[in-house]
Amino acid sequence: MIKNDEPSTRIALISVSDKTGIAELAKKLIQLGFTLLSTGGTARVIEEAGVPVTGVSEHTGFPEMMDGRVKTLHPKIHGGILGRDSDHQVMHDQGISPIEMVIVNLYPFESVTAASDCSIEKAVENIDIGGSAMVRSAAKNHDCVTVVTDPGDYDSIVSELELNSRISHATRFRLAAKAFAHTGRYDSLISNYLDEHKGGGTAEGMPLVHCPRFFRSQELRYGENPHQSAALYSMAEGGNKSQPAAEQLQGKELSYNNIADADAALECARQFGARPSCIIVKHANPCGGASADSLLEAYEKAYETDPVSSFGGIIALTRNVDGATAQSIVEQQFVEVIIAPDYSEEALAYFATKPNVRVLVSGFERQGGSRLNYHRVAGGLLIQQHDNLSVNRDDCSCVSERQASDPEWEDLMFAWKMVRLVKSNAIVYAKDCRTVGIGAGQMSRVDSARIAAWKASEAGLSLQGSAMASDAFFPFRDSIDAAAEAGVKSVIQPGGSMRDEEVIAAANEHGMTMVFTGNRHFRH
Repeated sequence: MIKNDEPSTRIALISVSDKTGIAELAKKLIQLGFTLLSTGGTARVIEEAGVPVTGVSEHTGFPEMMDGRVKTLHPKIHGGILGRDSDHQVMHDQGISPIEMVIVNLYPFESVTAASDCSIEKAVENIDIGGSAMVRSAAKNHDCVTVVTDPGDYDSIVSELELNSRISHATRFRLAAKAFAHTGRYDSLISNYLDEHKGGGTAEGMPLVHCPRFFRSQELRYGENPHQSAALYSMAEGGNKSQPAAEQLQGKELSYNNIADADAALECARQFGARPSCIIVKHANPCGGASADSLLEAYEKAYETDPVSSFGGIIALTRNVDGATAQSIVEQQFVEVIIAPDYSEEALAYFATKPNVRVLVSGFERQGGSRLNYHRVAGGLLIQQHDNLSVNRDDCSCVSERQASDPEWEDLMFAWKMVRLVKSNAIVYAKDCRTVGIGAGQMSRVDSARIAAWKASEAGLSLQGSAMASDAFFPFRDSIDAAAEAGVKSVIQPGGSMRDEEVIAAANEHGMTMVFTGNRHFRH
C-alpha cells in the first residue's frame, strides 16, 4: 500500500484500454518522481516494460471481484482522487493517499459493438463503470488532479512536468473539459446502442432520445458567408468513406461551401459503383453527370451539360484519375475541389499547375443504411434515416402502352439515380447515360422541366429521344406535354398522384414510355 503519511509521494493512477504509449509514459513519470498505481492489464504492460508499479488491490487491501467488475470502486481510490486540501485531516485519519494524476481511457465499447457478431451480452460487458467514475471524479476535482484520457496528450503532459514540475491550472481545466467530453460521448454511444436494441433485437422507428456526439476536426475561415464563423465536426474516426475523412493532397483550405458541395458530389457519384462516372456539383446540386467507357469521356460529357454552372464547381470521379482526364479538367474549367479514389502521378502533376485546386482522396463504397440525417430547426432537430433507397429495373412498373427498349431503360435508371440528388422540385433529362438538362429547386415542377429544357438548349444538347426523371409525381399533365414537345421519349417518376390516369393518358397520346418507381426522393 502507498502510505498517506509521505507528503513527498506523488501518485499517478494508470488504467487504460488503449495502451498506446503507456509504457513510455510510465517510464517518464517514474523519472519525474511519481509512484505508479495501476490495474490488471495496464499493470502487466508497465511491469513488462521494467517499470515499478503498485496494483490497485495491493493499495486498497481489497481484491478485484466479479471478473474485474469491482476493482477501483473503493474509498482509497475515489477519496484519493476527490480529496481537496481541506480534506487533508479526514484523508489522514482514513489512510487515504492523495492521487495527483489519473490516466484513464475506457473500455472499447464503440469498436466492440461495431462488430457484426457482437451480442447484447458482450456489449453490456464492455460498458466501463469504474473507469468512467475515476475520469469524472478527477475531472470534477481538476483544481487538485490532472486527468488524462487521450494518448495524444502524453507528450505535452511530460513536457510541462519537465519544465515546471507541476501541471498548470489552465492545463488541468482544459483536460477536465476534454475528459467530460470523453465520458459524455461514451454515455451517448451506450444510450444509442441500447435504444436501438430494445428487448435484444433491433428497435423499429426513431429513438426516443438521441445523443449524437461530434468532434471538431477543422476550423474553417467562415461559414456560408464571411460574417458567419464555422467549423467542421466529425462523428467518428476510422475509414475514409465520408467527406470529413477525405485526405487532402493539395490546394487551399476547404471552405464551408466546398465541404457541403463535396459531400453532395460524393454521395451522388457513389451510386454508379466502379463504372467510370463523373458528377459535377454547384451549390449542392448536380449540374452535370455521366457514365461512360472511360473517365475522360465521362468527365467531358458531364461538363458539356452545363459549362456555365460547372465554373467553380466540385468534381467527383469514381475511378483513379489518369493524366488525360486531369489535363482535360485543368484546360477546360476553373474547379474548386476534385474528389476521387486516387490519382496517377501524371494527374497530380497537372493539378499541381493549379495549386489552389483542392485535390481530395476518398473511399467510394456506399455507406450502410443505418445512418441518420439531421436538420436543425428553431428549438429542435429533425432526424430521419438517410435516403439510400436503390431502385433497379425489376422494381419498376411500366404503366404506358409503349414499352421501353433496353437502351431506354439504361437511360431511365441513370436519370433516376441523378434526380434523387437534385433539390426538389427536380427534373433531369438524360440520354446515353449522361445528363442533357437539369432543373432544380423550383416551387413548380413544370418550371423545373422548362429550366432543364432551357439548360439543354443553351448547352446545344438535344432532348430528342431522351429520358426524363422526376423526383416526385406529376400532379398535372402539363410537364408531360412540355416534355413530349421537347422530344422526350420516356419518363420515370414515383407515381401516386390522384391524376395518375390523366398523366399516363398524356404519355400514351404522345407515344411515350412511362415508368413508375413507387418511391419518391424529395430533397430540401
